[in-house]
Amino acid sequence: MEQKILLVDDERMITDVLEAYLLKEGYDVAKSDNGLDALRKAEAEKPDLIVLDLMLPDISGEEICRLLRKESDVPILMLTAKSGEDERINGIVMGADDYVTKPFSPREIVVRIGAILRRVRKAAPQREERLSFNNHELVLDLVKKEVTLHGEGISFTPIEYRLLSNMAKSPGRVYSRMDLLEKIQEDGFPYEGYERSIDTHIKNLRKKIEKDARGPKYILTVFGMGYKFGGTADDENASF
Repeated sequence: MEQKILLVDDERMITDVLEAYLLKEGYDVAKSDNGLDALRKAEAEKPDLIVLDLMLPDISGEEICRLLRKESDVPILMLTAKSGEDERINGIVMGADDYVTKPFSPREIVVRIGAILRRVRKAAPQREERLSFNNHELVLDLVKKEVTLHGEGISFTPIEYRLLSNMAKSPGRVYSRMDLLEKIQEDGFPYEGYERSIDTHIKNLRKKIEKDARGPKYILTVFGMGYKFGGTADDENASF
């Protein structure tokens, strides 16, 4: 399957030239010339890598990188006219995987993209990409972070998805509210809620995946202890 690259730069000539080089190498390409559109496309199109210019007309590249890192680990290659050491360090600290200063060679960008993607594939844990329950009634795609119920896609907040996916990885395991709070905050995810706020997120989650929220079969309450995932895993699922 073609890997998709999202090019984010307000200089049309740069994105057009990079697009031509990337298409020649077999990549799929999406383009954006501003920050708001880039964030929308990153969410909708799930690119495999983002080439991100730091100087955009509406939102800085640093801010876009920070917002993306709240919900995604998509590789980011930053482009900038700033060549100072501090700028390069700040880019990496923000979460970028690589940093290139302008002017640059399009061939170099293509080579760097390929190197980043190879590194990501090599570092990725070997695991089943999907979890399926109750004869494919509920399916979680752990790579795309998508969930379907009866074949229909369901929209979740990042917190709801983290709750569901972590519980679904270990059906039957009982999680206390503190356990779930810690799961939400893994990998630096910015969440400042408290234990009882978990109940509200569980309630909202049930509304989306349970036929009867008062008699749930997926997100079960274990009185005095917390919650557990009650779905029956299909045989194709990997163990975690």
